[in-house]
Amino acid sequence: MTQLTTKIKLYANKEVDFRNEVRLQDDGNGAYIKEWNLDIPKPTIAQLDAFEAQANIVESNQAQVQKRIKEYGSIAEQIEYITENGIEAWQTKVNSIKAKYPKENN
Repeated sequence: MTQLTTKIKLYANKEVDFRNEVRLQDDGNGAYIKEWNLDIPKPTIAQLDAFEAQANIVESNQAQVQKRIKEYGSIAEQIEYITENGIEAWQTKVNSIKAKYPKENN
C-alpha cells in the first residue's frame, strides 16, 4: 500500500507542503487528512485510492533512485572517478547502475 502523502501529491499535481498546506494525523488507525489548505477541493478516500497504481510506480521509482544514488557515490567520488578514468568511463558506469536499478514509466 502506498503512502497517503504520495497520493495527495498526485491528486494535487504538485509538491505539497505537509506542514502548512495539508496536515496529516494518525490516531492509530491509519493516516488521514486533518487539515486541508490547498485551493482545490479536499479529495475523498475514493479519489485518493484511484491514484494507488500510479503511486506504487512513483514510490518504486523513488526507491530505485535511492539505490542509484548510493552506488554513484558522493560528488567528490564521482569527480575523482572521472579524473582517473575519463568521462566516457563514468558515463558507462552510470548507465550500468541505471540498468541495474531501472525505473518504471508512469
